Amino acid sequence: MRGMTQPRTRRDVFRLAGYSAAGLALAACGVQGQKAAPPKADAVADYWAKQKKNGKVVFANWPEYMPEDKGPLEKFKQDTGIAYEYKEVIQENAEFFGKADPVLRAGQSLGYDIVVMTNGIQLQHMIELGYAVPLDHSKLPNFQANAGQKYKERSYDPGNKYTVPYTSGVTGIAYNTKYVKDEITSIESLFDPKYKGRVGMMADAQEIANFGMIALGIDPEKSTEADWNKAGEKLKAQRDAGIVRKYYDQSYIDAVSKGDVWLTMAWSGDVFQRQLAGEPVKFVVPAEGGTIWTDNMLIPKGAANPVDALMLMDYLYQPAVAAELDEYIQYVTPVPAVQDLLREKAAAAKGEDKKALEDMVNSALMFPSEADYAKLRSYTQLTTQQEQVFNPIFQSITQA
Repeated sequence: MRGMTQPRTRRDVFRLAGYSAAGLALAACGVQGQKAAPPKADAVADYWAKQKKNGKVVFANWPEYMPEDKGPLEKFKQDTGIAYEYKEVIQENAEFFGKADPVLRAGQSLGYDIVVMTNGIQLQHMIELGYAVPLDHSKLPNFQANAGQKYKERSYDPGNKYTVPYTSGVTGIAYNTKYVKDEITSIESLFDPKYKGRVGMMADAQEIANFGMIALGIDPEKSTEADWNKAGEKLKAQRDAGIVRKYYDQSYIDAVSKGDVWLTMAWSGDVFQRQLAGEPVKFVVPAEGGTIWTDNMLIPKGAANPVDALMLMDYLYQPAVAAELDEYIQYVTPVPAVQDLLREKAAAAKGEDKKALEDMVNSALMFPSEADYAKLRSYTQLTTQQEQVFNPIFQSITQA
């Protein structure tokens, strides 16, 4: 139950924001390769026909993203006989890609069989440059049986050709009910002059771009350069009017909890942790929409143990295993059956454990409603050329 009582988040590591100027520069300098042609079905089949189980898997993940006792991994080892190495080496998408790109481009192995990356610019580069191994879905029966349909329809990887979700989170609005007495429902609250100097916005280029576009009724996934400019103008006007106190990295959650800002863009998992701690912070998906991001498991090119990796990826889609994982990390699971399993566990629990489990089961931050899902959008997919237009528009706002 450690995750319920000690505030922490997988996104604590975004101290410099995943798409900060430094991060983007690091990633951009490594993108030297040409787009890889989509793999042909017979080539994928031939690749997997040559692979065999080796009895070992090396899993590269973010900090605080697996129970301390490595319960799911220990069960996997017991059930399959496959040993594991678990390494918390991914601190930021841009930094990780910046280090991985020259290694993979040189045809060398990263030394990992599974890596976890958030959908966005760097994951797109991994796929487009041929750095991700196409998955053999005949070896993913648990994924097929237990993954929610929404997690089989990811726009950044149609058909889950290269990735399967590890967990997801939502970007919406958090507000401190001690200072904000109105019921916040609209994204326009972030642009309301009555909150001048008390609004927090994110420094992350793709996050702030999404909210600028959603405020204008634009679907980021279908946006154009003209849409980016419109969103940039709206966000610039918000900044110039003095409405924004600061463009935040992870520190926004402390700012809204303390009342430095009264309302802010926010990540669902952060707010849920503060709610469990009893702080007066509320989270809402705006009526106009919010952002859903997903951390994805993939097998990098040159992995030594791809069969073992695929077995572990699929193993994590067993509902009982997924429930144990989600109870710890407290984000949005791709396995809907987890909610009922946690509900059953809550019914049998007592005291503080019972309340914590009930809070999880009933939280829209861990189990969004269908109405919330319908309002959620992903990030704009960008080519390398488009990045050179997109990034300056929004970085010029947050870094001014």
